Amino acid sequence: MARRLEPLTLATLGELPAPCRDCVFWELDPVAARQANRNGDTALEKEAWLSQLLLDWGPAGVVLWVDEEIAGYAVYAPATYLPRVQAFPTAPVSADAVVLATGRILPRYLGLGLGKVIVQAVAKDILKRGFRAIEAFGDSRWDGPGCVWPTDFLQAVGFAVVREHPRNPRLRLDLRSAITWRSEMEAAVERLMGAIRPEHAPPVTVRDAAETTRTH
Repeated sequence: MARRLEPLTLATLGELPAPCRDCVFWELDPVAARQANRNGDTALEKEAWLSQLLLDWGPAGVVLWVDEEIAGYAVYAPATYLPRVQAFPTAPVSADAVVLATGRILPRYLGLGLGKVIVQAVAKDILKRGFRAIEAFGDSRWDGPGCVWPTDFLQAVGFAVVREHPRNPRLRLDLRSAITWRSEMEAAVERLMGAIRPEHAPPVTVRDAAETTRTH
C-alpha cells in the first residue's frame, strides 16, 4: 500500500468524509454551533475557521492517503482556536500542549495501525513548533464515529490520563515519550530487516555458516 500524508488545508478539507468536512463541533462554542446548524452555515463556518487558523498558526491537521484514497485524518490546534474545549468538564488544557481535537480512520482501513501513523505525524509537527505535549479529551463510552477520540485509542497510542472523568477524561502525550516511542519502532523495523547485530558479536565465517546449516 502506498501511503502519503498531506497537511489539512482548504484544498484537502473537501476530501474529508461527510459529515466531518462541515462539522463545527470544535470550531465553535456550543451555542454558536447550534445556530450554525440551524442556519445551514456550517460549511462556511468551517472554511472561515480553517482559513484564519492557517493564517495565524499554519496547518492544523493531517490527511492520510492510501493508494490515492483517503484513509484517515486528524485535526489539532492550540486550545484558543477550539472554543469547544471550554465546554469539557476536564478543561482547561495545559499551556505547553496542543489539542488533538478530532480525527477518524475510515472503516475499511481499521486494524492496520494507521491511527498510530497519524498521531506520530502530529507529534512530529507539534514538536517542531516548540510545544512539549499533545493533550486530548477522550470518550470513555464511545460506541461509534463521533467528534471525540475513544479513550481506549488514545491510551493505546501512548496518551496517559491526567484528569479523570467517567465520560470525558483529559489525556496527555509528552513529546519526549513520543520521540522514544518512534525510535523504538524504527529500531524494531531495523531488527526485522537484519540491520542490527549484537555490538560485540564475532564475524560469521563460511565454516560457521556451514556448521549452522548442518545442525538445523
